[in-house]
Amino acid sequence: MLNGVKRNARHSLSALVIILASLSLMGCQTSVKPTLFQQIGGQAGLERLVDLFIQQIGRDKAILPYFAKANVSHFRQGFITHLCDTLDGPCEYQGDSMVQIHTGMQITEADFNRVVELLINVMIEAGIAHTTQNQILARLAPLRGEVIKI
Repeated sequence: MLNGVKRNARHSLSALVIILASLSLMGCQTSVKPTLFQQIGGQAGLERLVDLFIQQIGRDKAILPYFAKANVSHFRQGFITHLCDTLDGPCEYQGDSMVQIHTGMQITEADFNRVVELLINVMIEAGIAHTTQNQILARLAPLRGEVIKI
């Protein structure tokens, strides 16, 4: 009789451990960290960010000349798609490479850094958290060598 009670207790304890482990795993599944795309507000947040960025460029005397011949709506759509892809959104950028786009533009390191400042300004204006800003900049930083082509 005592052996039967011990066996039942062991089975009950094993069942309890399995249930607790399952609940724990389920909790992990629901706490998936949102993508950077989601953290900036999805498509609407991304479009707002790009529109603010274009406005900043339009007011910046050092950077605006680089966009003198640009088709603003083409740039806007390309940048939205590129950022969406870079930030793990539902887009796939298939446009020209950064090298193709920037070759011959004679972009200096100072001008590149100014564009980064403009992007930081608009992320602050859009209310994007500093940790998210840093993650976005970290994703874009590897493109530096493809953009600065003197």
